[in-house]
Amino acid sequence: MRNILVTGAGGSLGSAVVEKFKREGYQVIGLLRPNSGEESEESDYTYEVDVTDENSVSEFVKEYQMQYGELDAVAMIVGGFAMGSIEETTQKDLLDMFHLNFLSAFNIVKGFLPLMKKQQNGTFLFVGARPALQPADAKGTLAYSLSKKIVISLSEILAEEVKGTDIRTHVFVPSIIDTPANREAMPDSDFSKWVNPADIAEAMHYAVNTPSLRQMTFKLYGGV
Repeated sequence: MRNILVTGAGGSLGSAVVEKFKREGYQVIGLLRPNSGEESEESDYTYEVDVTDENSVSEFVKEYQMQYGELDAVAMIVGGFAMGSIEETTQKDLLDMFHLNFLSAFNIVKGFLPLMKKQQNGTFLFVGARPALQPADAKGTLAYSLSKKIVISLSEILAEEVKGTDIRTHVFVPSIIDTPANREAMPDSDFSKWVNPADIAEAMHYAVNTPSLRQMTFKLYGGV
């Protein structure tokens, strides 16, 4: 049985990733925010874990290894968005985005990297953002863009650390994802130009199941 761990399994993108891998025969372990009321009915098993807290992740890693053993892939979906130019952004804004977007990925990587090194294989799936690659798009989203930029840097550093093994690392960089929350926040936008979560899930499945892809950045801009 192939295992994939999906953080943020209760969100729009997380649900799409869970559904795709479940259809393809994976055993899906979904992580949800504690006390959030979120659900992930498609996941085979779910746990409430604060992935921004290193101690919570460390305890879960122990539980995971006892229950499931090996890990084929982990999709780090947890994240958040915030507006704000340089002048509008506070130190708290920066720390909030760093906490939610970067630490949620870093703690999972740190926790599960020893297991994947022991296996000598596995795939880490990161989610970046177009403004992290295109500064012109980052002008009004400073804290968000910077936090996503260091997520991309983490994936690159990780790729260097695992050279010589079959551990792989991929980053998926969407523009605006078509989710109910984004539609509500930007009701006058052309939703047809946004990225469908299912398309990101398809790209993740392709990356996991194509061993020849060692380290890739998948740009999914949806025609925006």
